[in-house]
Amino acid sequence: MMTDNMGMPGGFFAGDFLFQLFPIFFIIVLGIILFSFFRGIKEWSSNNQQPKLSVAAILVAKRTRVRRHGGAHHHDHHHHSHTSTDYFCTFEVESGDRMEFMMKEGAFGLLAEGDKGKLTFQGTRFLDFERRA
Repeated sequence: MMTDNMGMPGGFFAGDFLFQLFPIFFIIVLGIILFSFFRGIKEWSSNNQQPKLSVAAILVAKRTRVRRHGGAHHHDHHHHSHTSTDYFCTFEVESGDRMEFMMKEGAFGLLAEGDKGKLTFQGTRFLDFERRA
């Protein structure tokens, strides 16, 4: 029986298999990055083509999404990571329809559930919310 220099039958080396899979993983990761990039460009362009609308609305819900990013450095046995937070507000307009917008932390922090006012948006892009007393 023929063995390779690693003692595996048939001259097969596991590293060869992994090396053959690398281009496939690279193409998949590149595809995901390009898809996300072009989807973002499409949404940005679509929003720019929409009219800016201002409607009476009430803020019915606020939520956050915390994402953790990081990786380990094996040579020094330290794990480094950081988090990012996305902020969302859901508004209900006079017709009863609800719309959720991602917004910046500063605008998010100034609003409270139950606030009534004028919501200004363009497509899926939040522009402003002016509270009314």
